[in-house]
Amino acid sequence: MSILVTGATGTVGSLVVQRLAEAGADVKALVRQQRKLSFPAGVAEVVGDLTDVPSMRAALSSVRTLFLLNAVTPDEVTQALVALNLAREAGIERIVYLSVIHADKYTNVPHFAGKHTVERMIESLDVAATILRPAYFMQNERTIQQVIQNHGVYPMPIGSAGVAMVDGRDIADIAVAELLRRDSAPAPLSRMTLDVVGPHVLTGVSAAAIWATATGREVSYGGDDVAAFEAQMASLGPSWLAYDMRLMMAGIQNLGMRGADGTVERLEAMLGRPLRSYADFVTEAIGAG
Repeated sequence: MSILVTGATGTVGSLVVQRLAEAGADVKALVRQQRKLSFPAGVAEVVGDLTDVPSMRAALSSVRTLFLLNAVTPDEVTQALVALNLAREAGIERIVYLSVIHADKYTNVPHFAGKHTVERMIESLDVAATILRPAYFMQNERTIQQVIQNHGVYPMPIGSAGVAMVDGRDIADIAVAELLRRDSAPAPLSRMTLDVVGPHVLTGVSAAAIWATATGREVSYGGDDVAAFEAQMASLGPSWLAYDMRLMMAGIQNLGMRGADGTVERLEAMLGRPLRSYADFVTEAIGAG
């Protein structure tokens, strides 16, 4: 029996596949097209689509444990609910689902509300799952790195309520720890929900200061204008996604993104090491160019 990883070619999913393979697990990677990414030796590619029921039934056969990760898309809820229902149909009782922190609080943000719907299904049907709720990914900052370095402005309107940004590699490592824990258990384990955050809480001003220190130049915070942020996002991609991101930024400014007391200590105990800091991420990103 194997572990099926959805979203296997993405930032977190590809790392989950790699880490599971390194741990000696029997891994299947769900892909839409073969050989899009070079997976470690021994990883089996399974061609399928989360909205294509026959392909998902085939992908879920001979699977013991499922890692469910959905991209932010207009049909994200349908993808997740179909996959979970098919997993139940296949008798899979070991699941790790990647949600988002404060999915129950950001009620007007489409992809947060969608993930909360999926969480409600998991809870109401008592699915044996770990729900991981990561905060804002540090890797998202790659999209603004050149703006920061070229213009001396940190443009992400995260405000001052505080965001415990988390490194995607830490998210993957926590996911792998939970997948292996569930996969190796003699019986399905109780449902668990876990916030996944970074070790420090950041504001727009403090994030800009970290970039300033790392680059050796003045970097200022660009401010809280979410309308301008939406316009910039819409120039680069779909308008629905730009608006979704605008609503998320407004939520971050209003509610923040912080884990509960003790979350950092719990995560570091699971990893057996410190969580990666934002300052270290920035230094690494600058070194990589």
